[in-house]
Amino acid sequence: MTTPSDIAGAIADRAEALPKPQRRNLIAVVGPPASGKTTVASTLLRVLNARGVPTGLVAMDGFHLDNSVLDARGLRARKGAPETFDLAGFTSLLTRLAVEDEVIAPTFDRSRDASIGSSSVVTREMTTVIVEGNYLLLNEPGWRDLSKHWTLSVMLTVPVDELEQRLIQRWLQFGFSEDGARTKALDNDLPNARRVLENSLAADMTIAE
Repeated sequence: MTTPSDIAGAIADRAEALPKPQRRNLIAVVGPPASGKTTVASTLLRVLNARGVPTGLVAMDGFHLDNSVLDARGLRARKGAPETFDLAGFTSLLTRLAVEDEVIAPTFDRSRDASIGSSSVVTREMTTVIVEGNYLLLNEPGWRDLSKHWTLSVMLTVPVDELEQRLIQRWLQFGFSEDGARTKALDNDLPNARRVLENSLAADMTIAE
């Protein structure tokens, strides 16, 4: 399984075999920064809907603390680390997804580097929701409690040297200089990536690239 379509197909096969939920099945797509989570999650969304499984998508990135809050807390340089998310708000959303017919969720606009509140809808018809994020299986206080919400969890793993190159390229695409891109990747993103790879609970499926 080397392409997002291959990976999504394998996950979809498992998802279709899940017991019928009382309200919704939640599928966690987890991995370090630049592991391809967003691409796999969006591909999986298309595959499941094409197979007749009404599916929605929620991204943990919608719960980034605003830059003004991070500045006030001295955490702007660590944006993307677990402590820079609204974990309580995210947990509340997951709880609501299990019982409520319709749930409104935030999204994250990477070009604006900001969360956009109330910008996506999980409808009554969606019996499956894909939840995408770095820390969905993090084995740390508060975060480890998220695991009870997952009907199926999938961890995407990529070698650290490959992640480094992808992360540098990501920041270059956002207009950073070579030195600036390397600093962003090495000082923040890679420590976050190692935190995911080294300190996450076991997933139901682990897919290595």
